[in-house]
Amino acid sequence: MEDDFKNATDTILDSIADGVFTVDKDWRIRSFNKAAETITGISREEAIGQRCCDVFRASICETSCALRHTLESGERIINKIIYIISSEGDRIPITISTAIMKDKVGKVIGGVETFRDLTTIEHLRSELKKRNTFHDIISKNPRMQEIFDILPSIAESDATVVIEGESGTGKELVARAIHDLSSRKNGPIITLNCGALPDSLLEAELFGYVKGAFTDARIDKPGRFALADGGTIFLDEIGDVSPALQVRLLRVLQEKTYEPLGSTESKTANVRVITATNKNLDEMVEKGEFREDLYYRINVIKLLLPPLRERREDIPLLVDHFISRLNSIHNKSITDLSPSTLTILMNHRFPGNVRELQNIIEHAFIISHGPFINPQDLPKKIAPEKVNPVPEASSLNELEADYIHATLRKHNWNRTKAAEELGMHKTTLWRKMKKLGISTPNP
Repeated sequence: MEDDFKNATDTILDSIADGVFTVDKDWRIRSFNKAAETITGISREEAIGQRCCDVFRASICETSCALRHTLESGERIINKIIYIISSEGDRIPITISTAIMKDKVGKVIGGVETFRDLTTIEHLRSELKKRNTFHDIISKNPRMQEIFDILPSIAESDATVVIEGESGTGKELVARAIHDLSSRKNGPIITLNCGALPDSLLEAELFGYVKGAFTDARIDKPGRFALADGGTIFLDEIGDVSPALQVRLLRVLQEKTYEPLGSTESKTANVRVITATNKNLDEMVEKGEFREDLYYRINVIKLLLPPLRERREDIPLLVDHFISRLNSIHNKSITDLSPSTLTILMNHRFPGNVRELQNIIEHAFIISHGPFINPQDLPKKIAPEKVNPVPEASSLNELEADYIHATLRKHNWNRTKAAEELGMHKTTLWRKMKKLGISTPNP
């Protein structure tokens, strides 16, 4: 009878898609289902009787074993992300959950761990990130995608560029992308925030000075234009430059020369100038606050970056990117946002844009004990006391829908070719399209 019960239990365990194994109090594996064999590449016969750390060689085995934590504290672990090493030496991402096993009288006899292979999900995430990332700029917003499309052409020229956008929209990332795509990519890119310094210091920073130019000038010091020789200089907050300094900048742009403070010798500025501002330069010119001739010099090419509130579809992508980076830095295993947390972020206006979102996620990441970031983990200024109910939606489903949609578009909606790339039969693709609400465009 006991053997029949064991056989029935094994059959049930073998029918589960997740890997399942149990250990006794000596950490010897006592059961190991078919999914565990498939994920690890290790047969049941090889695993049974072995210590679990010898079988899995996981990233946490030596330092912070989840099953040991559960057996010692009684606290279950749910959906913790770790990596194991397969029998072929491959690094496999999985989520694990743990529980205590007790006998009929309540005595602890061992533990059980279930694990799910995240390789497919990680592949989907990676592919989507590639499709929506351009030189460290993450966006699937149509306006941003249009900017991605023209940046290589902009980079090929040496024309001056002005990037307009609110603080925190990623103006410096765009400037760096232009530099990295240009023929000057092997030269330096030098950045200066023009709004952070008073006129006297800003002039010295831009053009440098020679010994004796002023009381504390004991040695020659090159300015940012000299440091950027052969490369690119990025002048952020150009709208904050005073009229007097605007004249000197105009000369650099017109004649490609300048003089360091205290010097009578002209130096050549072999640099490409990219500027940025969070102000409306057109309005400043009309009000006489910004020189019209300088404006036309820097405004050969203008790029306008939309604020985050106008590209809300990027919020989940950016959150995923920030969580992934923070997990690797802090060795934590936070998986995602809870649905209610995502709703709060999707409804927030983000006056600080992407930079504000990054700070919010970093704050929540530190507070959260995982695996999900919840509303109470957010800074209090943006977390309401009550959260509106969230429509049922799976972030994984959304991820899969995005990937399938992008693949179909890539193959001009040819389901046979798309299915081949996705590694599935075309009837499976059709079922998934119906399930995920993906419809083909009208001919």
